[in-house]
Amino acid sequence: MIPTYQVVLAGGTVLYVGFFLVQTIWTSYKNRQKALALSCKPAHVAPSGPFGLFAFYEVSQAVKNKTWLPWIETQFRKHGNTFIRPVLGRSIIMTSEPENVKALLATQFSDFGLGNRYEHFLPLLGDGIFTLDGNGWSHSRALLRPQFSREQVADIHQLDEHVGHLLTHIPTDGSAFDIQELFFRLTLDSSTEFLFGESVNSLVNSSYTNSGVPVKSINGQMGFEDAFNLSQDYLAARTRAQSLYWLINPKAFRDANRICHQLVDYYVNMALDPKANKDFKSTQERDRYIFLEALVKDIRDPKLLRDQLLNILIAGRDTTASLLSSVFYSLAHNPKVWAKLRNEVVSKFGTIKEPKEEITFSSLKDVTYLRYVLDEALRMYPPVPLNARTALKDTTIPVGGGPNGASPIFIPKGITVSYSVWAMHRRTDLWGPDAAKFVPERWEGGKMRGWQYVPFNGGPRICLGQQYALTEAGFVTVKLLQTFENIENADPRLGDPLINTNVTMSHENGVHIKLLSGSKAQ
Repeated sequence: MIPTYQVVLAGGTVLYVGFFLVQTIWTSYKNRQKALALSCKPAHVAPSGPFGLFAFYEVSQAVKNKTWLPWIETQFRKHGNTFIRPVLGRSIIMTSEPENVKALLATQFSDFGLGNRYEHFLPLLGDGIFTLDGNGWSHSRALLRPQFSREQVADIHQLDEHVGHLLTHIPTDGSAFDIQELFFRLTLDSSTEFLFGESVNSLVNSSYTNSGVPVKSINGQMGFEDAFNLSQDYLAARTRAQSLYWLINPKAFRDANRICHQLVDYYVNMALDPKANKDFKSTQERDRYIFLEALVKDIRDPKLLRDQLLNILIAGRDTTASLLSSVFYSLAHNPKVWAKLRNEVVSKFGTIKEPKEEITFSSLKDVTYLRYVLDEALRMYPPVPLNARTALKDTTIPVGGGPNGASPIFIPKGITVSYSVWAMHRRTDLWGPDAAKFVPERWEGGKMRGWQYVPFNGGPRICLGQQYALTEAGFVTVKLLQTFENIENADPRLGDPLINTNVTMSHENGVHIKLLSGSKAQ
C-alpha cells in the first residue's frame, strides 16, 4: 500500500504541473491576442535545442574561444537582423536593427529597463549610474552630468605627464611591444587622477598605493589592476547566466571586489574627512578640477560615493583604453592611414622636437581625419559591443516580425531584447560592401549614421563621458604620431583579432606593434 504522504505529494505535483501548463497556455493566448491587436507578427525562432541548452552550449564555447562577437554576427546573417533565441528556458529577442535600437534607447525609453543588471553588477558596482533604473538612475545622472561639462573635459594638460610616462615604456630600438597593456595603465592613471585628485601611477609605480592596495599583484597579494579585471570577468559571466547569476560568486570574485572597494574607499574617506592627509588635500590648491571633491558637495554617503566612482572608473579607464587599442591595432594594419593621419597631425601640431600649435580640446577638433579614424575604430570595435534592455510592461519593437521582418514584434513584460552594436556596425546593407574593412574616409562630408552607429549608446542614457573619452584618445594619438614616424604590425597571427568581452571589449592577445622614428623608420 502506498503511504498517504506519497499520494498527497504526487497529487500536489500533478496539480502544480497542470496549473503551470494552464497558466502558460493562457498567457500565450493572451499575448497572441495583444499582438494581433497591435498588428504585430512573430519573429523567426532560431533552433536552440530543448530549453535552449544547445544555444547555451554554443554561446559558452564561443565565449571560451574568444569568438563570441563574430559568432553572434554569423547568427544574424543566418537568422535575420531580428530573431528569437531560446536560452535556458527563456526567450531572448536578438536584434541588430537601428529602428529597434532607437526604440529601446529613446522613443520607447520608459518601456524598457536594465532587467537583472543591478543584481549582476551589484557586488562590484553597487548603486551606480550603470546599474540603476528609474528614479535612482535619474538622480545619479543629475548629480554626475555637471562633472562632465566642457570646462572639465577641455582641461587635458594633466594628460601630458601620463603620456610622458607611457613613452618611457616604448622601446626606442623599434622592437615589438604590447601597446594595449600600456593604454590600460595610462587610462587607469589619468582616470584616477581625474576622479580622486591623485593618480595610482601604474606606469611608474609597481608597489603599494597610499590605500595599502598594490597597483599590480605583488608578494602574493592581488593588485588593483588584476582585481578590477577579474571582477569584470565575473560580472560578464553573471550576465550570461541571466537569472542564475547567483551561482557565480566564488571567493576569487569576492576578494577582487574587496580590493577594488578598499582602494576607492581610501580616497572617499580622505575627501569626507576634514582632517584628512594634508598632502591629499593640497591638491585643491592646484587650481584644477577633481571629480570626487565636486561630488562630495552633494553626496555624503561613503558607499554611494564609492559606487559612483567605480562606475565612472570603468568608463574612464576601460572604454578609452579599448578605443586607443583598436585605433593602434587598425593603424598598424593600415600603414597608408597612419601616413595620412600623421601628415595632418604634423602639419597642425608639428613634431615632439619641433612643436607648432598647442594641443587643446578645440585644436584637436580641427584635425578632421583624426576624428574619422576615431569614428571608424569605434564602428569596427565598439568598446561596449553588446547590450540589452528588458520590457517593464507589455510593449513592442518596430521591426523584425513576419516573413519579411517588416512588422512590429510584441514584447511581453519581462522579456529581454539584446542588441548587438558589433553586428549592426558591420552590416553591409548599412555600411556598404567594405563594412568589414577599416576605411576612415567613409566619414567624409560629415555623414552621421544615426541609430546605426551607437558606440556611446543613445537617448537619455547616452554616455556622459563621450567627449572625455574622445578628447583623451585624440590627445594620446596625436602625441604618439608626433613622436614616431612609422608603425608596423608585430603580431604574426593572421585573420581578425580575438576579442575578449566582459563589461567592455579588449584585444585578447594584446596589440603588438613596432613604433619607429628617425633612421629606424625606413
